[in-house]
Amino acid sequence: MPTSNTHQDRIVLITGASRGIGRATALAFAKEGAHVIGLARTQGGLEELDDEVKAVGGRATLIPADLTEEAAMDRLPAVLAERFGRVDALILNAGILGDLTPVQDIQPSMWNQAMAVNVTANVRLLGGLDPLLRASTAPRLVGISSSRARKFAPFWGAYCATKAAFEAILQVYAAENAEALLKVNIIDPGPIRTGMRAKAMPGEDPMTLKTPEELTPLVLELASAEETRHGEIVVFKDWLG
Repeated sequence: MPTSNTHQDRIVLITGASRGIGRATALAFAKEGAHVIGLARTQGGLEELDDEVKAVGGRATLIPADLTEEAAMDRLPAVLAERFGRVDALILNAGILGDLTPVQDIQPSMWNQAMAVNVTANVRLLGGLDPLLRASTAPRLVGISSSRARKFAPFWGAYCATKAAFEAILQVYAAENAEALLKVNIIDPGPIRTGMRAKAMPGEDPMTLKTPEELTPLVLELASAEETRHGEIVVFKDWLG
C-alpha cells in the first residue's frame, strides 16, 4: 500500500467527488499531499468537501459541473492545461444507477441518461484529458466499476449494460497504451456503503458493508507513480485477501 505522501504534489482529478467513494477518495489523496481536482454536480457537496480538504491541510480545486454538459466538458481540458499543465491521475468514479426495471420496461430517457453519464461522458473526458495525462511522468487512470459489468442480474439492464461498456472502453484504452507510461486499471469495489447502494438495496443493513474509506487505499495504490499493473480489473475483496 502507499506510504504517507506517496502522492505529494501530484495532480489528481476525481469525478463524482462530492459524496460516497469520490469524496472519500478526494480526502485520501489530499491527506497524501496531492492537489485534488474535484468534479461533481453538487455545489453544496463540493463546498463541504473543500472544508474537509482544508481541515486535513490539503489543497483542492473544485469544479461544479455536470459531466453530460458537453460545452463545459469541452472547455475543461484547456482550463486544466493552463492551470496545471498535466494530470497525474484520473479517477473515473461518477456514475448513476438508473431505474431497476425489466428490459421491456426500460424507458429511452432513462437509458440515454445512464449511457450519457456512465459511458459517453467518460469517452469525452478521455478524449480531452489524454494529452494532459501524457504530460505526466507517471500517469495513472483508475476506473471505478461494478461486478454488474460482468455479472448480470434481472432488472439491472441499464446499469449492467453501461458499466460493461465503461469497462470495455477502459480495457481498449489500456490496450492502446500497452507500451506507454500510462497505467490504466479498473476497480470492482463490490458492495460499499454508499447512497447508490442504499437506493439499489433498500432492505440491506448498511452496517454490514465496507465503507468508502476502506476502499481508498486500493485507489491510492493503483494511482501511485510506483504502480506497474496495467489493464487489470482489481476486485476489492480479493485485494483485501
